[in-house]
Amino acid sequence: APESLMQALEDLDYLAALDNDGNLSEFGIIMSEFPLDPQLSKSLLASCEFECVDEMLTIAAMVTAPSCFLPAPPGTEEIALTCWRRFCHPAGDHFTLVNVFSAFRAATANPTDPGNNEKWCRDYFLSSSALSTAEMIRAELVEIMKRIELPISEPDFGSEKNLLSVKKALLSGYFMHIARDVDGSGNYLMLTHKQVAQLHPFSSYYNTRRIPEWVLFHEFSISEGNSIRVVSEISPYLFAELVPQYYFSNLPPSESKDILQEVINHLAPVPATKEEQK
Repeated sequence: APESLMQALEDLDYLAALDNDGNLSEFGIIMSEFPLDPQLSKSLLASCEFECVDEMLTIAAMVTAPSCFLPAPPGTEEIALTCWRRFCHPAGDHFTLVNVFSAFRAATANPTDPGNNEKWCRDYFLSSSALSTAEMIRAELVEIMKRIELPISEPDFGSEKNLLSVKKALLSGYFMHIARDVDGSGNYLMLTHKQVAQLHPFSSYYNTRRIPEWVLFHEFSISEGNSIRVVSEISPYLFAELVPQYYFSNLPPSESKDILQEVINHLAPVPATKEEQK
């Protein structure tokens, strides 16, 4: 549909993937090297700047592969939730996926016992095929990074600096996927479409007392009960720091936009005196 095509071009423009003539920019050409959604390509490239490439490679692979969480058979829902809580990360679902992938790699490191993969995944209600697919996708992305000579930073997952860097990298690509809890009960209003969504049941925030106010989400699914999938908490200050101004100015009016505008105004540098300007 023409509307979809125009929206796609607009999104690519917001991501700095197009030049003034509507052709791929130099940055867009590099983005197109990756077999990923444009937002994910942008986040992966941004991770080079923020020195969190190792973690973003894992996140990119995990969100591209099918969901690793298997629906629990009737009567085992609580057991499955208990198993999954082992991997939960307080910073959000993107970081939980890194924990799952790392645990899978550690548990299946013995190549002489391939059956261990299946058993370990069954024990934790996880999909062995999805995690194996994520492993292959990650290896392919590493090869592309090496081929186009992009730096791959050393893993530093878990440190405060690294968590902040990963959020910055994610926001660089997913600033269009921001939602705010408008009533304190998990009803998230998306900034772009002004549509209300709930957390997906596989989210680490689902059925918890602590529901973050501002979140970045990987995707919105109408078919799964108007839910947002793979959600991590962000601060409005971090969003204000990284959002392109021309994207923000085009957002429809809303209470959330007003709150963010106040944050942006607060972050704006104080006008310099005439002497300082000289």
